[in-house]
Amino acid sequence: MAQWTSAVGAAQLARLLGSQQDRPAGPGTRRPPAYRALADGIRLLVLEGRVPVAARLPAERELALGLSVSRTTVAAAYEALRGEGFLESRRGAGSWTAVPAGNPVPARGLEPLPPEALGSMIDLGCAALPAPEPWLTRAVQGALEELPPYAHTHGDYPAGLAALRAMIADRYTRRGIATMPEQIMVTTGAMGAIDAICHLFGGRGERIAVESPSYANILQLMREAGARLVPVAMAEGLTGWDLDRWRQVLREAAPRIAYVVADFHNPTGALADEDQRRRLVDAARSAGTVLVADETMSELWLDEDVEMPRPVCAFDPAGSTVVTVGSASKAFWAGMRIGWVRAAPDVIRSLVAARAYADLGTPVLEQLAVNWLFGTGGWEEAVELRRVQARQNRDELVSAVRRELPGWEFEVPRGGLTLWVRTGGLSGSRLAEAGERVGVRVPSGPRFGVDGAFEGYVRLPFTVGGAVAEEAAVRLAAAARIVETGGTSGGEAPRTFVA
Repeated sequence: MAQWTSAVGAAQLARLLGSQQDRPAGPGTRRPPAYRALADGIRLLVLEGRVPVAARLPAERELALGLSVSRTTVAAAYEALRGEGFLESRRGAGSWTAVPAGNPVPARGLEPLPPEALGSMIDLGCAALPAPEPWLTRAVQGALEELPPYAHTHGDYPAGLAALRAMIADRYTRRGIATMPEQIMVTTGAMGAIDAICHLFGGRGERIAVESPSYANILQLMREAGARLVPVAMAEGLTGWDLDRWRQVLREAAPRIAYVVADFHNPTGALADEDQRRRLVDAARSAGTVLVADETMSELWLDEDVEMPRPVCAFDPAGSTVVTVGSASKAFWAGMRIGWVRAAPDVIRSLVAARAYADLGTPVLEQLAVNWLFGTGGWEEAVELRRVQARQNRDELVSAVRRELPGWEFEVPRGGLTLWVRTGGLSGSRLAEAGERVGVRVPSGPRFGVDGAFEGYVRLPFTVGGAVAEEAAVRLAAAARIVETGGTSGGEAPRTFVA
Protein backbone atom coordinates (compact mmCIF):
# COMPACT_ATOMS: atom_id res chain seq x y z
CA MET A 1 0.00 0.00 0.00
CA ALA A 2 1.39 3.45 -0.95
CA GLN A 3 2.55 5.68 1.89
CA TRP A 4 1.88 8.95 0.08
CA THR A 5 -1.38 10.92 0.37
CA SER A 6 -0.93 13.52 -2.42
CA ALA A 7 1.27 14.06 -5.44
CA VAL A 8 3.39 16.90 -6.85
CA GLY A 9 3.86 17.02 -10.61
CA ALA A 10 7.17 17.75 -12.30
CA ALA A 11 5.98 21.07 -13.73
CA GLN A 12 4.66 22.25 -10.35
CA LEU A 13 7.82 21.21 -8.53
CA ALA A 14 9.99 22.89 -11.16
CA ARG A 15 7.99 26.10 -10.76
CA LEU A 16 8.34 26.03 -6.97
CA LEU A 17 12.06 25.33 -7.18
CA GLY A 18 12.48 28.10 -9.74
CA SER A 19 11.05 30.62 -7.29
CA GLN A 20 13.99 30.11 -4.92
CA GLN A 21 16.34 32.84 -6.04
CA ASP A 22 19.47 33.60 -4.05
CA ARG A 23 21.88 36.49 -4.32
CA PRO A 24 24.62 35.74 -6.87
CA ALA A 25 27.68 34.16 -5.32
CA GLY A 26 30.45 36.58 -4.44
CA PRO A 27 34.17 36.10 -5.03
CA GLY A 28 35.48 33.06 -3.24
CA THR A 29 32.01 31.65 -2.52
CA ARG A 30 31.70 28.02 -3.56
CA ARG A 31 28.42 26.99 -5.14
CA PRO A 32 27.14 23.56 -4.09
CA PRO A 33 27.00 20.74 -6.64
CA ALA A 34 23.83 20.61 -8.73
CA TYR A 35 22.45 17.59 -6.88
CA ARG A 36 23.03 19.29 -3.53
CA ALA A 37 21.30 22.49 -4.65
CA LEU A 38 18.32 20.42 -5.83
CA ALA A 39 18.15 18.46 -2.58
CA ASP A 40 18.35 21.68 -0.55
CA GLY A 41 15.60 23.23 -2.64
CA ILE A 42 13.22 20.32 -2.11
CA ARG A 43 14.07 20.19 1.60
CA LEU A 44 13.22 23.89 1.93
CA LEU A 45 9.89 23.39 0.19
CA VAL A 46 9.03 20.63 2.66
CA LEU A 47 10.14 22.67 5.68
CA GLU A 48 8.09 25.61 4.44
CA GLY A 49 5.04 23.41 3.99
CA ARG A 50 4.76 24.38 0.31
CA VAL A 51 5.26 20.73 -0.61
CA PRO A 52 3.24 18.69 1.89
CA VAL A 53 4.66 15.85 3.94
CA ALA A 54 3.71 12.47 2.40
CA ALA A 55 3.50 13.98 -1.10
CA ARG A 56 4.64 11.73 -3.93
CA LEU A 57 7.47 13.32 -5.92
CA PRO A 58 7.92 12.89 -9.67
CA ALA A 59 9.93 9.93 -10.94
CA GLU A 60 13.62 10.67 -11.49
CA ARG A 61 13.38 10.71 -15.29
CA GLU A 62 10.24 12.90 -15.25
CA LEU A 63 11.79 15.50 -12.92
CA ALA A 64 15.06 15.49 -14.87
CA LEU A 65 13.14 16.41 -18.02
CA GLY A 66 11.15 19.07 -16.16
CA LEU A 67 14.30 20.71 -14.76
CA SER A 68 16.52 20.13 -17.82
CA VAL A 69 19.13 18.34 -15.71
CA SER A 70 20.57 14.84 -15.90
CA ARG A 71 18.79 11.92 -14.32
CA THR A 72 21.97 11.28 -12.35
CA THR A 73 21.57 14.71 -10.67
CA VAL A 74 17.99 13.94 -9.62
CA ALA A 75 18.93 10.44 -8.42
CA ALA A 76 21.76 11.86 -6.29
CA ALA A 77 19.44 14.55 -4.86
CA TYR A 78 16.82 11.95 -3.93
CA GLU A 79 19.48 9.78 -2.33
CA ALA A 80 20.72 12.74 -0.26
CA LEU A 81 17.17 13.50 0.88
CA ARG A 82 16.62 9.88 1.86
CA GLY A 83 19.81 9.96 3.91
CA GLU A 84 18.63 13.10 5.72
CA GLY A 85 15.17 11.72 6.43
CA PHE A 86 13.27 14.03 4.07
CA LEU A 87 12.36 11.34 1.54
CA GLU A 88 11.15 7.76 1.71
CA SER A 89 10.95 5.35 -1.20
CA ARG A 90 9.67 1.89 -1.98
CA ARG A 91 9.93 -0.08 -5.19
CA GLY A 92 6.66 0.12 -7.07
CA ALA A 93 5.29 2.94 -4.88
CA GLY A 94 7.71 5.71 -5.77
CA SER A 95 9.23 8.33 -3.47
CA TRP A 96 7.39 10.63 -1.10
CA THR A 97 8.35 13.48 1.21
CA ALA A 98 8.89 13.00 4.93
CA VAL A 99 10.38 14.79 7.94
CA PRO A 100 13.14 13.33 10.12
CA ALA A 101 12.16 11.88 13.47
CA GLY A 102 11.86 14.63 16.08
CA ASN A 103 11.15 17.40 13.59
CA PRO A 104 7.78 19.16 13.82
CA VAL A 105 5.50 18.61 10.83
CA PRO A 106 5.50 21.94 8.95
CA ALA A 107 2.29 23.92 8.56
CA ARG A 108 1.41 25.93 5.47
CA GLY A 109 -0.24 28.66 7.52
CA LEU A 110 1.13 30.77 10.35
CA GLU A 111 0.52 28.85 13.53
CA PRO A 112 1.51 30.57 16.82
CA LEU A 113 4.71 29.46 18.50
CA PRO A 114 3.96 27.61 21.77
CA PRO A 115 4.47 29.99 24.73
CA GLU A 116 6.98 27.62 26.34
CA ALA A 117 9.31 28.12 23.36
CA LEU A 118 9.51 31.89 23.77
CA GLY A 119 12.50 31.82 26.13
CA SER A 120 14.98 31.09 23.33
CA MET A 121 13.00 31.95 20.21
CA ILE A 122 11.74 35.39 19.20
CA ASP A 123 8.45 34.80 17.41
CA LEU A 124 7.86 37.08 14.42
CA GLY A 125 5.46 34.64 12.83
CA CYS A 126 2.22 35.62 14.54
CA ALA A 127 0.90 39.18 14.04
CA ALA A 128 -0.85 39.41 17.42
CA LEU A 129 -0.17 41.41 20.58
CA PRO A 130 -0.82 40.58 24.25
CA ALA A 131 -4.21 41.53 25.65
CA PRO A 132 -4.76 45.24 26.48
CA GLU A 133 -5.24 45.00 30.21
CA PRO A 134 -7.09 45.86 32.37
CA TRP A 135 -9.80 45.76 29.69
CA LEU A 136 -9.74 42.01 29.12
CA THR A 137 -10.24 41.30 32.81
CA ARG A 138 -12.95 43.94 33.11
CA ALA A 139 -14.76 42.61 30.05
CA VAL A 140 -14.77 39.05 31.38
CA GLN A 141 -15.99 40.24 34.77
CA GLY A 142 -18.75 42.21 33.08
CA ALA A 143 -19.67 39.18 30.99
CA LEU A 144 -19.96 36.98 34.09
CA GLU A 145 -22.45 39.42 35.58
CA GLU A 146 -24.60 39.15 32.44
CA LEU A 147 -24.29 35.38 32.11
CA PRO A 148 -26.99 33.98 34.48
CA PRO A 149 -30.02 34.48 32.15
CA TYR A 150 -28.18 32.76 29.30
CA ALA A 151 -27.13 29.87 31.55
CA HIS A 152 -30.80 28.83 31.74
CA THR A 153 -30.90 28.27 27.96
CA HIS A 154 -29.33 25.61 25.73
CA GLY A 155 -26.53 28.07 24.90
CA ASP A 156 -26.54 27.60 21.13
CA TYR A 157 -27.07 30.83 19.19
CA PRO A 158 -26.18 30.12 15.55
CA ALA A 159 -26.65 33.77 14.51
CA GLY A 160 -25.07 35.11 17.69
CA LEU A 161 -26.54 36.75 20.77
CA ALA A 162 -29.29 39.19 19.86
CA ALA A 163 -27.73 41.89 22.06
CA LEU A 164 -24.35 41.63 20.34
CA ARG A 165 -25.85 41.52 16.84
CA ALA A 166 -27.78 44.71 17.63
CA MET A 167 -24.64 46.35 19.04
CA ILE A 168 -22.56 45.50 15.96
CA ALA A 169 -25.34 46.69 13.65
CA ASP A 170 -25.53 49.97 15.55
CA ARG A 171 -21.78 50.46 15.21
CA TYR A 172 -22.07 50.16 11.42
CA THR A 173 -25.01 52.56 11.41
CA ARG A 174 -22.96 55.11 13.35
CA ARG A 175 -20.26 54.77 10.67
CA GLY A 176 -22.83 55.85 8.11
CA ILE A 177 -23.81 52.35 6.92
CA ALA A 178 -27.44 51.73 7.89
CA THR A 179 -27.53 48.18 9.25
CA MET A 180 -30.13 45.96 10.91
CA PRO A 181 -29.34 43.14 13.36
CA GLU A 182 -30.71 40.75 10.71
CA GLN A 183 -27.65 41.66 8.61
CA ILE A 184 -25.20 40.42 11.25
CA MET A 185 -23.99 36.94 12.14
CA VAL A 186 -21.50 36.46 15.00
CA THR A 187 -18.77 33.91 14.23
CA THR A 188 -15.81 32.24 15.90
CA GLY A 189 -13.22 34.77 14.75
CA ALA A 190 -12.69 36.15 11.25
CA MET A 191 -11.37 32.77 10.11
CA GLY A 192 -14.68 31.17 11.05
CA ALA A 193 -16.51 33.89 9.14
CA ILE A 194 -14.48 33.48 5.95
CA ASP A 195 -14.66 29.70 6.15
CA ALA A 196 -18.46 29.92 6.29
CA ILE A 197 -18.56 32.37 3.38
CA CYS A 198 -16.28 30.20 1.24
CA HIS A 199 -18.44 27.13 1.82
CA LEU A 200 -21.63 29.04 1.04
CA PHE A 201 -20.47 30.80 -2.12
CA GLY A 202 -17.36 28.92 -3.19
CA GLY A 203 -17.60 25.19 -3.32
CA ARG A 204 -14.85 22.86 -4.44
CA GLY A 205 -13.26 23.93 -7.72
CA GLU A 206 -14.66 27.48 -7.68
CA ARG A 207 -12.34 30.39 -8.49
CA ILE A 208 -11.52 32.90 -5.75
CA ALA A 209 -9.64 36.08 -6.66
CA VAL A 210 -7.14 37.11 -3.99
CA GLU A 211 -4.67 39.94 -3.59
CA SER A 212 -1.10 38.95 -4.29
CA PRO A 213 0.34 38.87 -1.67
CA SER A 214 -2.43 38.09 0.81
CA TYR A 215 -2.92 36.71 4.33
CA ALA A 216 -1.30 33.27 4.50
CA ASN A 217 -3.84 31.57 6.76
CA ILE A 218 -6.77 32.69 4.62
CA LEU A 219 -5.03 31.44 1.46
CA GLN A 220 -4.50 28.06 3.08
CA LEU A 221 -8.09 27.94 4.33
CA MET A 222 -9.28 28.51 0.76
CA ARG A 223 -6.92 25.88 -0.64
CA GLU A 224 -8.20 23.31 1.81
CA ALA A 225 -11.77 24.19 0.83
CA GLY A 226 -10.82 23.17 -2.72
CA ALA A 227 -10.80 26.67 -4.21
CA ARG A 228 -8.83 27.63 -7.30
CA LEU A 229 -6.96 30.78 -6.28
CA VAL A 230 -6.59 33.54 -8.86
CA PRO A 231 -3.87 36.02 -7.72
CA VAL A 232 -4.19 39.73 -8.50
CA ALA A 233 -0.97 41.69 -8.00
CA MET A 234 -1.00 44.59 -5.57
CA ALA A 235 0.21 47.99 -6.75
CA GLU A 236 3.75 48.96 -5.79
CA GLY A 237 4.36 50.29 -2.27
CA LEU A 238 1.47 51.32 -0.08
CA THR A 239 -0.86 52.57 -2.81
CA GLY A 240 -3.23 49.62 -2.57
CA TRP A 241 -4.90 47.96 -5.52
CA ASP A 242 -4.22 47.99 -9.23
CA LEU A 243 -7.78 48.46 -10.51
CA ASP A 244 -6.91 47.72 -14.13
CA ARG A 245 -5.67 44.28 -13.08
CA TRP A 246 -8.72 43.70 -10.91
CA ARG A 247 -11.13 44.59 -13.70
CA GLN A 248 -9.31 42.27 -16.08
CA VAL A 249 -9.31 39.32 -13.66
CA LEU A 250 -12.94 39.79 -12.67
CA ARG A 251 -13.99 40.06 -16.31
CA GLU A 252 -11.91 37.17 -17.70
CA ALA A 253 -11.73 34.69 -14.80
CA ALA A 254 -15.26 35.39 -13.47
CA PRO A 255 -14.39 34.28 -9.91
CA ARG A 256 -17.30 33.45 -7.62
CA ILE A 257 -15.61 35.27 -4.73
CA ALA A 258 -12.96 37.98 -4.39
CA TYR A 259 -11.21 38.42 -1.03
CA VAL A 260 -9.62 41.78 -0.17
CA VAL A 261 -8.12 43.54 2.85
CA ALA A 262 -8.62 47.24 2.09
CA ASP A 263 -7.68 48.55 5.54
CA PHE A 264 -3.95 48.19 6.28
CA HIS A 265 -3.56 45.16 4.10
CA ASN A 266 -1.92 42.05 5.53
CA PRO A 267 1.01 41.74 4.79
CA THR A 268 1.87 44.99 2.94
CA GLY A 269 0.10 47.53 5.19
CA ALA A 270 -1.47 49.29 2.17
CA LEU A 271 -4.60 51.39 2.67
CA ALA A 272 -6.99 51.54 -0.30
CA ASP A 273 -8.55 54.96 -0.95
CA GLU A 274 -12.24 55.63 -1.55
CA ASP A 275 -11.95 55.76 -5.31
CA GLN A 276 -10.29 52.33 -5.38
CA ARG A 277 -13.04 50.93 -3.15
CA ARG A 278 -15.81 52.36 -5.28
CA ARG A 279 -14.29 51.10 -8.53
CA LEU A 280 -13.62 47.63 -7.17
CA VAL A 281 -17.20 47.27 -5.91
CA ASP A 282 -18.47 48.38 -9.33
CA ALA A 283 -16.22 45.87 -11.09
CA ALA A 284 -17.31 43.03 -8.78
CA ARG A 285 -20.97 43.90 -9.28
CA SER A 286 -20.56 43.87 -13.05
CA ALA A 287 -18.83 40.48 -12.95
CA GLY A 288 -21.34 38.91 -10.56
CA THR A 289 -18.57 38.33 -8.02
CA VAL A 290 -19.17 38.33 -4.27
CA LEU A 291 -16.63 40.76 -2.77
CA VAL A 292 -15.49 39.71 0.71
CA ALA A 293 -14.03 42.74 2.53
CA ASP A 294 -11.87 41.85 5.54
CA GLU A 295 -12.02 44.74 8.04
CA THR A 296 -10.06 43.14 10.86
CA MET A 297 -7.35 45.84 10.72
CA SER A 298 -9.68 48.80 10.13
CA GLU A 299 -9.31 50.33 13.61
CA LEU A 300 -5.54 49.99 13.76
CA TRP A 301 -4.45 53.31 12.28
CA LEU A 302 -1.20 54.23 13.99
CA ASP A 303 -0.48 57.79 12.82
CA GLU A 304 -2.73 60.53 14.17
CA ASP A 305 -3.23 62.26 10.82
CA VAL A 306 -4.54 59.19 8.98
CA GLU A 307 -7.94 59.85 7.39
CA MET A 308 -9.79 56.57 7.12
CA PRO A 309 -11.87 56.02 3.97
CA ARG A 310 -15.44 54.83 4.22
CA PRO A 311 -15.89 51.05 4.51
CA VAL A 312 -16.03 49.02 1.32
CA CYS A 313 -19.69 48.17 2.02
CA ALA A 314 -20.52 51.91 1.88
CA PHE A 315 -20.26 51.63 -1.92
CA ASP A 316 -22.79 48.78 -2.07
CA PRO A 317 -25.98 50.34 -0.68
CA ALA A 318 -28.20 47.53 -1.96
CA GLY A 319 -26.06 44.95 -0.19
CA SER A 320 -25.98 42.68 -3.22
CA THR A 321 -22.21 42.53 -3.77
CA VAL A 322 -20.17 43.14 -0.60
CA VAL A 323 -19.92 40.78 2.38
CA THR A 324 -17.96 42.35 5.25
CA VAL A 325 -15.96 40.47 7.87
CA GLY A 326 -14.90 42.00 11.18
CA SER A 327 -13.21 40.68 14.30
CA ALA A 328 -12.07 41.46 17.83
CA SER A 329 -8.92 39.39 17.37
CA LYS A 330 -6.58 41.99 15.81
CA ALA A 331 -7.89 45.20 17.32
CA PHE A 332 -8.37 43.74 20.81
CA TRP A 333 -6.81 40.30 21.44
CA ALA A 334 -6.29 37.16 19.36
CA GLY A 335 -7.54 35.05 22.28
CA MET A 336 -10.93 36.75 22.00
CA ARG A 337 -12.30 34.57 19.19
CA ILE A 338 -15.23 36.77 18.22
CA GLY A 339 -15.82 37.72 14.59
CA TRP A 340 -18.83 38.77 12.57
CA VAL A 341 -20.27 38.96 9.08
CA ARG A 342 -22.28 41.87 7.73
CA ALA A 343 -24.30 41.00 4.62
CA ALA A 344 -27.77 41.11 3.11
CA PRO A 345 -30.38 39.40 5.35
CA ASP A 346 -30.87 36.49 2.93
CA VAL A 347 -27.12 35.80 2.94
CA ILE A 348 -27.08 35.86 6.74
CA ARG A 349 -30.01 33.42 6.84
CA SER A 350 -28.15 31.04 4.53
CA LEU A 351 -24.97 31.26 6.60
CA VAL A 352 -26.90 30.63 9.82
CA ALA A 353 -28.72 27.64 8.32
CA ALA A 354 -25.46 26.09 7.14
CA ARG A 355 -23.93 26.56 10.58
CA ALA A 356 -26.06 23.77 12.01
CA TYR A 357 -23.60 21.37 10.37
CA ALA A 358 -20.48 23.18 11.56
CA ASP A 359 -19.96 24.65 15.04
CA LEU A 360 -23.59 25.54 16.03
CA GLY A 361 -22.53 28.86 17.53
CA THR A 362 -19.89 31.06 19.15
CA PRO A 363 -19.12 30.83 22.90
CA VAL A 364 -21.63 32.87 24.89
CA LEU A 365 -19.22 34.22 27.50
CA GLU A 366 -16.89 35.71 24.89
CA GLN A 367 -19.82 37.31 23.07
CA LEU A 368 -20.96 38.90 26.33
CA ALA A 369 -17.42 40.18 26.94
CA VAL A 370 -17.27 41.90 23.56
CA ASN A 371 -20.78 43.26 24.04
CA TRP A 372 -19.68 44.72 27.39
CA LEU A 373 -16.69 46.39 25.72
CA PHE A 374 -18.86 47.89 22.98
CA GLY A 375 -21.52 49.08 25.42
CA THR A 376 -19.28 50.70 28.05
CA GLY A 377 -16.71 52.53 25.93
CA GLY A 378 -14.09 50.01 27.03
CA TRP A 379 -13.53 48.97 23.41
CA GLU A 380 -12.39 52.44 22.36
CA GLU A 381 -10.02 52.75 25.31
CA ALA A 382 -8.59 49.27 24.78
CA VAL A 383 -8.05 49.84 21.05
CA GLU A 384 -6.31 53.13 21.78
CA LEU A 385 -3.91 51.24 24.07
CA ARG A 386 -3.37 48.77 21.24
CA ARG A 387 -2.55 51.62 18.81
CA VAL A 388 -0.02 53.15 21.21
CA GLN A 389 1.70 49.80 21.71
CA ALA A 390 1.74 48.90 18.01
CA ARG A 391 3.00 52.37 17.02
CA GLN A 392 5.91 52.18 19.46
CA ASN A 393 6.75 48.62 18.38
CA ARG A 394 6.62 49.63 14.71
CA ASP A 395 8.99 52.54 15.17
CA GLU A 396 11.47 50.53 17.23
CA LEU A 397 11.43 47.55 14.88
CA VAL A 398 11.88 49.78 11.82
CA SER A 399 14.84 51.51 13.45
CA ALA A 400 16.48 48.21 14.43
CA VAL A 401 16.03 46.60 10.99
CA ARG A 402 17.35 49.68 9.19
CA ARG A 403 20.45 49.67 11.36
CA GLU A 404 21.22 45.92 11.24
CA LEU A 405 20.05 45.22 7.67
CA PRO A 406 20.52 48.41 5.65
CA GLY A 407 20.15 46.57 2.35
CA TRP A 408 16.59 45.45 3.12
CA GLU A 409 13.84 47.61 1.61
CA PHE A 410 10.35 48.47 2.84
CA GLU A 411 7.85 51.26 3.19
CA VAL A 412 6.57 52.06 6.67
CA PRO A 413 2.79 51.55 6.80
CA ARG A 414 0.63 54.02 8.68
CA GLY A 415 -1.46 51.35 10.32
CA GLY A 416 -1.97 47.63 10.76
CA LEU A 417 0.45 45.20 12.34
CA THR A 418 2.87 44.14 9.60
CA LEU A 419 5.95 45.25 7.66
CA TRP A 420 6.49 43.73 4.19
CA VAL A 421 10.24 43.59 3.57
CA ARG A 422 12.26 42.96 0.39
CA THR A 423 15.36 41.07 1.54
CA GLY A 424 18.03 42.39 -0.79
CA GLY A 425 17.98 39.39 -3.12
CA LEU A 426 18.10 36.72 -0.41
CA SER A 427 15.68 33.79 -0.41
CA GLY A 428 12.95 34.32 2.17
CA SER A 429 12.59 30.55 2.58
CA ARG A 430 16.29 30.17 3.36
CA LEU A 431 16.14 33.13 5.76
CA ALA A 432 13.25 31.48 7.58
CA GLU A 433 15.22 28.25 7.91
CA ALA A 434 18.38 30.03 9.06
CA GLY A 435 16.32 32.14 11.46
CA GLU A 436 15.11 29.02 13.27
CA ARG A 437 18.76 28.11 13.89
CA VAL A 438 19.71 31.50 15.35
CA GLY A 439 16.56 32.00 17.42
CA VAL A 440 14.16 34.14 15.39
CA ARG A 441 11.05 32.80 13.73
CA VAL A 442 10.03 34.72 10.62
CA PRO A 443 7.57 33.77 7.86
CA SER A 444 8.92 33.85 4.33
CA GLY A 445 7.23 35.69 1.49
CA PRO A 446 5.99 32.61 -0.42
CA ARG A 447 3.56 31.84 2.39
CA PHE A 448 1.66 34.96 1.33
CA GLY A 449 1.61 34.18 -2.38
CA VAL A 450 0.44 31.56 -4.84
CA ASP A 451 2.83 29.01 -6.41
CA GLY A 452 6.11 30.29 -5.04
CA ALA A 453 5.69 34.04 -5.50
CA PHE A 454 7.52 36.52 -3.21
CA GLU A 455 10.59 34.41 -2.49
CA GLY A 456 12.56 37.63 -1.97
CA TYR A 457 10.37 38.86 0.92
CA VAL A 458 9.65 38.27 4.60
CA ARG A 459 6.88 39.64 6.81
CA LEU A 460 7.78 41.30 10.12
CA PRO A 461 4.92 42.04 12.54
CA PHE A 462 4.84 44.85 15.11
CA THR A 463 4.62 42.40 17.99
CA VAL A 464 7.96 43.16 19.64
CA GLY A 465 9.63 46.40 20.63
CA GLY A 466 12.47 47.76 22.72
CA ALA A 467 15.29 45.34 23.51
CA VAL A 468 13.40 42.42 21.94
CA ALA A 469 13.11 44.28 18.62
CA GLU A 470 16.83 45.07 18.78
CA GLU A 471 17.68 41.42 19.40
CA ALA A 472 15.30 40.25 16.68
CA ALA A 473 17.09 42.45 14.13
CA VAL A 474 20.49 41.16 15.29
CA ARG A 475 19.32 37.57 14.83
CA LEU A 476 17.82 38.35 11.43
CA ALA A 477 21.17 39.80 10.40
CA ALA A 478 22.86 36.60 11.59
CA ALA A 479 20.41 34.54 9.54
CA ALA A 480 21.12 36.73 6.50
CA ARG A 481 24.85 36.10 6.86
CA ILE A 482 24.26 32.34 6.93
CA VAL A 483 22.24 32.57 3.71
CA GLU A 484 24.74 34.89 2.02
CA THR A 485 27.65 32.57 2.74
CA GLY A 486 25.75 29.47 1.72
CA GLY A 487 25.88 27.92 5.19
CA THR A 488 24.05 24.61 5.41
CA SER A 489 24.66 23.79 9.07
CA GLY A 490 25.76 25.29 12.30
CA GLY A 491 25.20 28.99 12.85
CA GLU A 492 24.82 30.75 16.16
CA ALA A 493 22.96 28.94 18.90
CA PRO A 494 19.89 30.90 19.99
CA ARG A 495 20.40 32.80 23.22
CA THR A 496 17.83 32.70 25.97
CA PHE A 497 16.19 36.10 25.96
CA VAL A 498 13.97 37.57 28.66
CA ALA A 499 12.06 40.73 27.73
